[in-house]
Amino acid sequence: RSSDLDMDGLLLDTERLYTVVFQEICSRYGKEYTWDVKSSVMGKHALAAAQRIRDVLDLPMTAEELLKESQVRQEDLFPKASLMPGVEKLITHLSKHRVPIAVATSSATVTFEMKTSRHKNFFNLFHHVVLGDDPDVKNGKPHPDAFLVCARRFCPPPPAEKCLVLEDAPFGVQAARAAGMQVVMVPDENLNPNLTDRKS
Repeated sequence: RSSDLDMDGLLLDTERLYTVVFQEICSRYGKEYTWDVKSSVMGKHALAAAQRIRDVLDLPMTAEELLKESQVRQEDLFPKASLMPGVEKLITHLSKHRVPIAVATSSATVTFEMKTSRHKNFFNLFHHVVLGDDPDVKNGKPHPDAFLVCARRFCPPPPAEKCLVLEDAPFGVQAARAAGMQVVMVPDENLNPNLTDRKS
C-alpha cells in the first residue's frame, strides 16, 4: 500500500492564504470571494481557477490579469505558510514505518517552492512530489492524471486500488476516484457539507 497526499489545505495551511489574496482583489471591485466560489476552484490549476473566479464574480479583468495580480501578493504570503496541525507527526510516523508516501498537487513549481521554503526537511520525507506543471500530468484535477503519475513513480509502482489518497478538495476526491484509488476526504470545516456527501 502507498499513500498519495494533496498539499494545499491538507499538508500546508495555504488555502487560507489563497482566500486572503483573492478576497483582497475581489473586494476592490465590490465582490466577495465566498466559500461557494472557493470550493468551485479548490484543486484546480491556477489559470483555470482564475478563469472560474473571474467568470463567477464578473470581475473587470481577464483571467490572466487576475492570476498575475494574485501571484504578486502570493509572493509575500506563501513563504510564510505553516504546516497544518498534526501533519508533521503523521508524516514522520509514516516515514519511520517505511510506508511509501508522495505528494500530488496542482501547484506549479514556482508556487511549490514558495510554499515549502520553510519546510524543506518535512518535504524530504516524501518519496517524490508530482506538481501541476509536471509534463506527464496532461490534465489537472478532477482528472486522475496527477495521482496516476504519482503512483507510477513509486518503486515498485503499486496497483491503483492499493493507493490511499488524502484530499481536502472535492475536485481532488473526484480525481482520486477516477484513478481507481481509495480516498479519504479531510474537508475544511467551511466547506459546504453537500460537497462531501458522496466522498469516503
